[in-house]
Amino acid sequence: MDQHGRAGLRVNHESQAKAALQRGDLPTAIAAAKALVAAHPAQATGYFLLGMAAAEAGHIAKAIPLIEAAVARGPEAEHLAQLARLLITTRRDGPAGDAARAAMALAPQDALTLDTIGCVLVRLGDHKAAIAPFTGAVAARPDNLEFRYNLAAALGFVGQVDAARTQYEAILAKQPGHARAHYALAILARQTARTHHVPRLERALAHATRPDDALRIRYALAKELEDIGKGDAAFAHLSTANAAHKSRIGYDFAQDAALFDAIEALFAGGAAALAGSAGHDDPAPIFVLGMPRTGTTLVDRILSSHPEVEAAGELQAMPLAVKQLAGTPSRLVIDPETIAASGAIDPTLLGEAYLARADHHRTKNRPRFTDKLPANFLYVGHIARALPQARIVCLRRNPMDVIWSNYKNLFASQSAYYAYSYDLMDIARYFVRFDRLMALWDRLWPGRVLQLSYETLVAEQEPQTRRLLEHCGLVWDEACLSFHENKAAVATPSAAQVRRPLNADAVGKWRAYEPALAPARAWLESQGIRIDG
Repeated sequence: MDQHGRAGLRVNHESQAKAALQRGDLPTAIAAAKALVAAHPAQATGYFLLGMAAAEAGHIAKAIPLIEAAVARGPEAEHLAQLARLLITTRRDGPAGDAARAAMALAPQDALTLDTIGCVLVRLGDHKAAIAPFTGAVAARPDNLEFRYNLAAALGFVGQVDAARTQYEAILAKQPGHARAHYALAILARQTARTHHVPRLERALAHATRPDDALRIRYALAKELEDIGKGDAAFAHLSTANAAHKSRIGYDFAQDAALFDAIEALFAGGAAALAGSAGHDDPAPIFVLGMPRTGTTLVDRILSSHPEVEAAGELQAMPLAVKQLAGTPSRLVIDPETIAASGAIDPTLLGEAYLARADHHRTKNRPRFTDKLPANFLYVGHIARALPQARIVCLRRNPMDVIWSNYKNLFASQSAYYAYSYDLMDIARYFVRFDRLMALWDRLWPGRVLQLSYETLVAEQEPQTRRLLEHCGLVWDEACLSFHENKAAVATPSAAQVRRPLNADAVGKWRAYEPALAPARAWLESQGIRIDG
């Protein structure tokens, strides 16, 4: 066969594989891609298409080396971007970041490639860097609302509120029922009697057909109604949304109780149940943890305003390091079996594994970094043993404000971390177990965890900030009082609040809903939990 014939055959196999992938015909796609590899083993395309077919079939472990083979035959932005996407799904953050940045350096023009790069950077917590590829994706495909939503979210995270609002409004102009855009707009800023979107949200809710859309729109309505002083209507939407979602995910508090039981059984058993070593002596990490919505983002901003500290984000580094070294077969990052097995992990190895994962989220421009994953309170025992020089700060807040704030904020709706948050009594039960666990850590490692009151911090900003810095081994710096001027990205529901000077607006908000919260309060008090204020 002459050169033209071979080229035509290659184009035919390539087009067959691409068309089959697009319509979901994986056997045909694989056959055509294999033929392409057999005919042209030195070229990248066949390996890339084989890898994409494997990924579509859910075989990520097979897909990654195939796409790596394509990259080795001459890097293309599309191939690097898809490799980064697969690596990030397997928690290989460092190589994923390298691949995404290498793809961006090739100046891609394809919208999907640009959006993929941006999504990987977001997963790495680099929201600022994600804006450029997301902007490019929207410029190339202005009609694609998913690309536009990703850009809007990144703009909001870095504090470009007006630009984010413009993008969300553009989405809603094209798709009035776009639930994620409605919710994102609601939490982007505090609404007023003149700026709220309640009538528009009510129209969107009336036309919502998917449960997830109704969930987000009701949360958006609750947020805006509370902002404009209509608490009863806000609570009604939350009650409906949360009851439906709890039923849909099939949550039972026993699931979380089993985790607390396993942690207490492991650590309350004493040193005999635990592997021994001195741990890793790196003093860089500062863990900021606690129940969600207790001020962890605020403290993270205060600390990262210090010239020696950078914010690394809400890292999964400790949960994943524990899971990796425990070696349990379940797909869950945390479960009773993993907790039980984690007692045999050598603390030094755990410290090394944590730091290796955390390094991918650091710029290394500053010697210290914060890890702001609230759920790390489950791992204080592991942190204390694996990283004996790390500092730990736990935020405490009035239990009733904790319950109300958890109930009214939509976290990652499919995350097991927050499954308790759709029922007031479940939140109360969770708070009691959290409180009991923190008391255990304090008994085992007295003084190791700074228990910092959100209300006291608000009332006594400078003295409490000095106390915080001292606990973290940091010298006093005035910049920590001006945390609201910190330009770093914020990817939590607190984004708007922490860009304002410290204020007491969030203190005692539960009082407006006191009758509805009365059963939760009574139960907390029956468990010995004191309700102040």
